[in-house]
Amino acid sequence: MTRLSVEMLAADAPEPITSAGHAQLGIAVLAGIAVIVLLITKFKLHAFLSLTIGSLALGAFAGAPLDKTITSFTTGLGSTVAGVGVLIALGAILGKMLADSGGADQIVDTILAKANGRTMPWAMVLIASVIGLPLFFEVGVVLLIPVVLMVAKRGNYSLMRIGIPALAGLSVMHGLVPPHPGPLVAIDAVQANLGVTLALGVLVAIPTVIIAGPLFSRYAARWVDVPAPDRMVPQRASEELERTPGFGATLATILLPVVLMLSKALVDIVIDDPTHSVQRAFDVIGSPLIALLAAVLVGIFTLLRPAGFGKERVSQLVEKGLAPIAGILLIVGAGGGFKQTLIDSGVGQMILDISEDWSIPALLLAWLIAVAIRLATGSATVATISAAGLVAPLAADMSTTHTALLVLAIGAGSLFFSHVNDAGFWLVKEYFGLTVGQTLKTWSVMETIISVVAGAVVLLLSLII
Repeated sequence: MTRLSVEMLAADAPEPITSAGHAQLGIAVLAGIAVIVLLITKFKLHAFLSLTIGSLALGAFAGAPLDKTITSFTTGLGSTVAGVGVLIALGAILGKMLADSGGADQIVDTILAKANGRTMPWAMVLIASVIGLPLFFEVGVVLLIPVVLMVAKRGNYSLMRIGIPALAGLSVMHGLVPPHPGPLVAIDAVQANLGVTLALGVLVAIPTVIIAGPLFSRYAARWVDVPAPDRMVPQRASEELERTPGFGATLATILLPVVLMLSKALVDIVIDDPTHSVQRAFDVIGSPLIALLAAVLVGIFTLLRPAGFGKERVSQLVEKGLAPIAGILLIVGAGGGFKQTLIDSGVGQMILDISEDWSIPALLLAWLIAVAIRLATGSATVATISAAGLVAPLAADMSTTHTALLVLAIGAGSLFFSHVNDAGFWLVKEYFGLTVGQTLKTWSVMETIISVVAGAVVLLLSLII
């Protein structure tokens, strides 16, 4: 919480919140979320505008002065964009480099060449998980759809047997593993350690993606036995290029930021001395900004140069990579503003007060709150941001590992049962040529499995570490 937020809370709520105050704040939260849901689902208003209006409505229902509500919102928006905006931008550039250079195609083709009928679903989940590290979910879907369709047609596979593992890999990375926007914002909100969260996120992701991907795809293929739709497969980037980067160089570039951030976490654990020169060096090298910036700079030489990109084309690629994330940054920023409005109005303290009388573990409470917001709004990112703001006070007395698990519990809850109010639902439906019912029986069930399994693994880890 910022200094301004603390001062505002001290001025506006010097005394503990009464039961009547809890009731008013509870109504204010429900009303604010209801406004956001109604604007997004009924009136199809952009999520940025919906979150902005919802924040103002929350402040009004909570009885806060309008000027202070505006200050809370703008403060939260600014701090969120400052904290994660550059990381989202660098991630978008790296994803664009990976796609346009043909590096993604290189990884896909290399792995598929070594896969047979039995191992193909496992190969698809591996491809999606690797590709999904630096890419946004929507970009990953668009990138992998041609591969899914070609593999299904060429091998005469059920579309669900190939498609579900790919979607599971992308979705798990999107919800649990930084540098994706949702986990980054949650890490910032609860002051979690990014390296520890990344390490635990990968640990949680492995069993989750196995169960929701290759294993569930067996049943999904029986429930919805459809072939790949007879449509034109989009042209792949590598088909327009005379040469492409090598498999090893591409994989090394993708994994570079992950290795750097994990190295920092490992050094922090082994040395545990902030004044030590090695730890200070890794604090810089393993910071998300430097790690992603290093990957982008290295990618110019390992991805773009081998693909024949000159200086002007590199510049154009960076510009094109940044353009699509303007809306994402605004939504994430507005979500941070909504989160700060929740905190400054006293809602975070209310959750803390009420949870003290409940027997529900903090991690389960975080998961349930994220599930509720996900079902209502349809947006995993909105659910993550809002839930992180609500449960942030619970992290005050937590250890480093449990704070990281709190982030993962929120991320797991944010993926629960995607349905008709989620853009991802319609993206999958249209690309795979499914009906609404078929999409519910496959994609929606898969998302629910991811949420439940990941949540259960997080709770299990909390008992062990």
